[in-house]
Amino acid sequence: MQSGLISTLILLPIFASVLILVLPDSYKASYKWISLLTLIFMFINLGTLIKGFDIKVPNYQFLEHFEWIRLSLGNTAILSIDYIVGVDGLSLSMIVLTIFVFFIANISSFGIEKKEKAYFSLFLLLLASVIGCFVAVDFFLFFIFFEFMLLPMYFLIGIWGGPNKQYASLKFIIYTLVGSVMILVVMIALSMSNTDQFFTNEYKKLVYSFDFRLLSDAGNLLSNSILSIDKPATIFGLDARGFMFFLLFIGFGIKLPMVPFHTWLPDAHVEAPTPISVVLAGILLKIGGYGMIRIGYGFFPDEFQKFAILIGAVGLVSILYGGLNALAQKDLKKLIAYSSVSHMGFVLVGIAALNKEGFNGAVFQMFSHGILASMLFLVAGVIYERTKNREISNFQGLANKMPIFTVAVAIAFFGSLGLPSLSGFIGEFFTLFAAFQSGPIPKIIPIMGVLGIVISAVYLLWTFQKMFFGEFRTLPDFENKLPDLNQREFLMLGILAVLTILLGVFPNLLFDYLNPTINYILR
Repeated sequence: MQSGLISTLILLPIFASVLILVLPDSYKASYKWISLLTLIFMFINLGTLIKGFDIKVPNYQFLEHFEWIRLSLGNTAILSIDYIVGVDGLSLSMIVLTIFVFFIANISSFGIEKKEKAYFSLFLLLLASVIGCFVAVDFFLFFIFFEFMLLPMYFLIGIWGGPNKQYASLKFIIYTLVGSVMILVVMIALSMSNTDQFFTNEYKKLVYSFDFRLLSDAGNLLSNSILSIDKPATIFGLDARGFMFFLLFIGFGIKLPMVPFHTWLPDAHVEAPTPISVVLAGILLKIGGYGMIRIGYGFFPDEFQKFAILIGAVGLVSILYGGLNALAQKDLKKLIAYSSVSHMGFVLVGIAALNKEGFNGAVFQMFSHGILASMLFLVAGVIYERTKNREISNFQGLANKMPIFTVAVAIAFFGSLGLPSLSGFIGEFFTLFAAFQSGPIPKIIPIMGVLGIVISAVYLLWTFQKMFFGEFRTLPDFENKLPDLNQREFLMLGILAVLTILLGVFPNLLFDYLNPTINYILR
């Protein structure tokens, strides 16, 4: 169905970005409103998409397929790169999360006063590239959006960040580029390992394709390919398919991020401005998990089965290591950054379970973390914008001065530590429940994963008690700088709080869309 709905989601922010660039500086007050209006139009488009989406259909819907690049490889083969976009239950859930989080980040960006034209233009380009990653059905197209996403994020941290912004932005792009190179190697190898055959009047040609639907079908792998299942080859003495799996695992693991490839994240979060921290934690980390499910498992299911224990073990290490590091932090934003490492570890444990409960739980955890991490970074931003300070020990008894803010913080903290009736509980419960039922991974992994929940409860409850309970006390300079939430902050945190409660009470709002697609991917 060539409806154009999917392409519109990509083109709208690109058009708005260009519009902001060509407008004269005398219109700078309108930049943030153009960006916000773009997101409102995207919400309308998304509503049309959801209304027409059939939850009983497990594979791609609203497909748009156009020929793009055709390169002749001698007389017998053609390299085919097409513009193919579409959505299924997995990608639709990520698109919903993306538009919500960028909407919140856009409202948070109203406080940006430096180089507004460049900021909102880059912000919208980042939005377009993220949407492109989630709707791409062609590996080459996915990779273009995946790579282009780095550019606006690099500048958004490097120009509008904190004192060490150059170091943080450079570290971010180096780590992610290394992961991208690994994914690129796999993309090239896979594209030359599958064929879509057709006839012409003269001879039969082989079409080497990047189409996900061909790459994820083992039956389309050439029998003489280095990735052949029937005749396995080796690379550097290692099984070729296993080698490619590890490249994808590390490439997307850097983005997730998983330990030990996580060190770029705390630096990037601490230096990034609040709205960019919201986008980074709420959305960009999810592309790592999405890639592991869509591409990693989709292309190498046998290897996922073979190395499930390793995947689960890395997830467990991320849960525990991230939690213990969060426990040792004095900076509120750095604590939240390490908590993200810990909570994204549950995604790996869910994927390693290799059952529908695990995959559903992993995606739900990504969605829930996107909401809760956005809330947590907004909480840190509220305090920092008032005082230019994030040291936990400098604040006490904030509930006496900021009661509405305290309620929002309580929802964010208790949701993150997995309180029943809030969204964080559902994701963690399903990933651990699936891991207990799983054949490939030992029971010690989910048992130790429960310890990660206990650790998160310790550092979140300690922080909440330290900053909000007791008699009001802070540094003398801050006493008159801590009013309660203004209307803009109340709107942002209120929307996210409602989503957290709604998904915690009615998880089928997400599961109904995910289940058919997850079952299809597992088959």
